[in-house]
Amino acid sequence: MDESPILTQVPNVGRSLARQTARDVIAEKLMVLIATNMLRPGDELPGERELANVLHVSRETVRGAIQMLAAQGIIEVSHGSRSRVGKVDLSHITVTIASPNAIDSYDLESVHAARLHIELKVVGDAADRIDAETLTKLQGLIEAQRLGGDDAMRFLICDREFHVAIYRACGNPLLADFVTDLYTYMMDYRRNAMSKPGAIKASYADHVAIAEALERHDRDAVIAAFRHHLTRIYETTRALLSAGGPA
Repeated sequence: MDESPILTQVPNVGRSLARQTARDVIAEKLMVLIATNMLRPGDELPGERELANVLHVSRETVRGAIQMLAAQGIIEVSHGSRSRVGKVDLSHITVTIASPNAIDSYDLESVHAARLHIELKVVGDAADRIDAETLTKLQGLIEAQRLGGDDAMRFLICDREFHVAIYRACGNPLLADFVTDLYTYMMDYRRNAMSKPGAIKASYADHVAIAEALERHDRDAVIAAFRHHLTRIYETTRALLSAGGPA
């Protein structure tokens, strides 16, 4: 697995994915989590086994990816303790089409309107096209979210994989990349919002409803479930912005 190219399930990070190994792919996924503030400087990374389960690769692949990032100073590795995110700023890197800084420069109303206009079309197409392998992956991610409890960071790592897997299933890689960029909007606020009591439970319930509708290939139900989910994200982000943002 470690030396097999994976060309369809990863963020672009501004360059071609040709001839990348699974280790390269996972290193870039971890970089994206840091660039979008799902993982912050000083955060302890989940264990290798946990990351391997969420990212659907071997523990050896995860270990190799962490070693690559440690060599660049992006992750700090020390014996006897969990690996940590280094004091780095990766917000300038391109996630798929644009950097998180570029996406965050737009106002909340514009981004929410764009998500409703485009993302609902994308997930509707995904309902028509999604395959058994992706459905199985979504079920695994939902289980990982359940086991993660109230840990907002772990939930959001699974959350990104869940959303991106659905976007990719639409069959249009450009639209998938575009809505993936919209997904990264104000991730600092999202992580704080997910730390509020009941937030993870509510999002988990949304994900279960989305996955069940996808299993049925019920386009209307998927769109309705995603609209509900996006509205929840919009309202919680707006509340945090009105209150002055993350502590």
